[in-house]
Amino acid sequence: MDFDTLLHAKFGTLDTALTDWNTLVTNLEKLEKDASEGLKGAAAKADWQGVNSQVGRKFIDKTAGEFGDAHTQATSVRNILRDTLGELKKFKGDLEQAIESARLRKVSVVPSGKSFVAKAVDGDAGKDVQQSTVDGVRDEIDGIIKSAAESDSSAAKVLRALVDQAERGFGDAKYGDRDQAATAMKTAEDLAALAKKDPKELTEAEFDRLLAGLTTYHGDDLFASAFAHQLGAKGTLDFWAGLNDLNDRDQPADGKRYEQYKDLQKHLGLTLANATQSASPDMTRWKFDMLQAVEKPIGPGSGVSGYVVMSNLMRWGDYEDGFLESYGRNMLTKEQEGVRDGRRPEQIWGYHGGGLWPHLNATGTDAGFDPMTGYMKALSNSPDAATAFFTSEFISKDTENNPFKRDTDGDGNKGHIGLSNFQYLFEEREWMQDQDSEGEDSISGKNYLAAALEAATTGHPAGELPTPATSTHSPEQAELYEDIVKSVSEVPSRLTDNGFMSDSLGQISAEYMADIHRGLRAGDAGEDKLYPITGAAASLNEQDLTRFLYTVGQNPEGYAAVSVGQHAYTAGMLEYHFAHPDAFVDEKGNTPAQNLEKATGAIAHNAGEIQGMLGAGRAYAAELDAGNKDAEFNDAITKAGELGESLVGIGVGAATASAVGPGAVIAGGAAETVAGEIIGSLTEGLMKDSSGEVIYRNGEEINATRESTFALVEKAAKESEKSAGVSYPSVVSSIAGQTEAGFTSAHTNIRDYCEGVGVPNALEKDK
Repeated sequence: MDFDTLLHAKFGTLDTALTDWNTLVTNLEKLEKDASEGLKGAAAKADWQGVNSQVGRKFIDKTAGEFGDAHTQATSVRNILRDTLGELKKFKGDLEQAIESARLRKVSVVPSGKSFVAKAVDGDAGKDVQQSTVDGVRDEIDGIIKSAAESDSSAAKVLRALVDQAERGFGDAKYGDRDQAATAMKTAEDLAALAKKDPKELTEAEFDRLLAGLTTYHGDDLFASAFAHQLGAKGTLDFWAGLNDLNDRDQPADGKRYEQYKDLQKHLGLTLANATQSASPDMTRWKFDMLQAVEKPIGPGSGVSGYVVMSNLMRWGDYEDGFLESYGRNMLTKEQEGVRDGRRPEQIWGYHGGGLWPHLNATGTDAGFDPMTGYMKALSNSPDAATAFFTSEFISKDTENNPFKRDTDGDGNKGHIGLSNFQYLFEEREWMQDQDSEGEDSISGKNYLAAALEAATTGHPAGELPTPATSTHSPEQAELYEDIVKSVSEVPSRLTDNGFMSDSLGQISAEYMADIHRGLRAGDAGEDKLYPITGAAASLNEQDLTRFLYTVGQNPEGYAAVSVGQHAYTAGMLEYHFAHPDAFVDEKGNTPAQNLEKATGAIAHNAGEIQGMLGAGRAYAAELDAGNKDAEFNDAITKAGELGESLVGIGVGAATASAVGPGAVIAGGAAETVAGEIIGSLTEGLMKDSSGEVIYRNGEEINATRESTFALVEKAAKESEKSAGVSYPSVVSSIAGQTEAGFTSAHTNIRDYCEGVGVPNALEKDK
């Protein structure tokens, strides 16, 4: 922007462009609404089958999201364009006014190349003009031109940055005006310059400024990518390693900001995660550079592995899947090479205990010595990357120096085996010893492993509730759940020795309840009608499920999640089948009542069997702890109410809400359904059974679990009959018997399948 360009600027083209962008924003807003409420809403209500159940819904959800991103990006572009156009028009007016004002003061302003010249007018009229007046005119006009140039160049910069955010499609960065976007990018550059300083030279004020900036702007797309780019990949590692260098006596901020390290670590991690989502050339290069930088030691002397440093910054946020997968693949390759050389993880990653090794994790859960810990936490926030990671091969059977051997055919001879990443991390890896901030042995490595598995199998970040979009499982997700169940079944101590993992495995199982019911049913004829599933189904068997659920049931959180999931599914299925008595046809010529009795009998039998497994696990845990954990189990059930409501709201597996049909969200809320009422009765602990006691009051007494199960399943049947407006008294009366038969089957199977694992005394006495 120069003097002549601004003075003679014609804004007709920009005015037309702004009008077009306004029209585009209006049209995209309508398209976004149509896609969200129309296309996506119709997809939610559709009865998806076959390949469409795995691909169609996700494609539509993604397409609807693209309309939303297109509207957001178009709005940001329009706002920046509108803001810049308004400013340039103002600057042009200011320039014209300044020239006119100068003329009245006998000062001439004329173009000179790309600049201008201010001088007193020729002749007698200008002889009395003071040089200070000329200088004032010059400075005023120069300031106008510089401001106009800044407005123009910053607009160009932020607009280019906006469109670079997404390689394909549209970005979701949202800005109200040019100044907002330009300020974010300028702040990023300033803060990156601070982070480039030698960390020990950071003052308290500079530390506070850096932390405040990252806290405020970590969710800003342009800020995040500009900050990461300016700091650089190696600069990022150098900064965090240097900040935590215990060997340096000169500490950042004079050692007065240690208590803020946790917040800085979090918001730096969130910023980097956000930045990796950008497809700009700068961030594409940053991700490539980071994958190279982590391969080398960071810091003075022998340094610390780059993987150890970076993994501690990956505990927050959603890192871009491709980067996360490449990072994990490279890190596992390095660990696999070390394992084949006979080294343990602490040797592979350079930690030998003691000394002044940097504590790179400030959260208190662990010191951050093991890079796998932070990476597992990252995967727990990124479901697609987690699925791809765990289902990838860690080592092939024929790899040279493969140290893994097992007796796979029972002949007493062990042979080399191949392992997936899941099998290596869950079954074979010797996780590094670490401590939390209280000096206790840290559990965070395997705990985050379980959380990452939750994300990988469910399709949503760990700790979040399932939605209709995540209720359809892919073949890879279903196969991974099969592997989890089989692994725990083969060696239950993999879970009992790490009971804290059970909350995640319990939630996973709650979301695979239809698959569990299929696995417990003898034969597979008609299972698509009896236990309909949208998407891929996990192939499970009764023996593995018995050992798995019995093991999960020994932990309060795992027990509660599966219990709530089972009752939500059972009640939903009963309501569905009472409303559709011919949905399952056992034999041609049967009456609706006969078909319904077969369907509801199978559902009730499985409900009893699942609760029998869980109840026995709870009873065994109570015996081991002299009944002291009973309150923990009841409290866990109460806390699982939100999960139960979510499962009811989407209908686990098939979304069996009779009010709207398969695949839809329940109109009016979960509480208005039979399943919602049952979950309320279970989690609120208010419903009384026939003996006047609270549901699931005493896990140590197996009969208490039996009676509570009967009460809830029978109530669900009666309420389903009422909801459907039908009368099948013989069907309802048969429910309790089928539930009891399932409960008995569970205990028989536990005695048969869990020998050597430990079973409750009550079951031993029943032999």
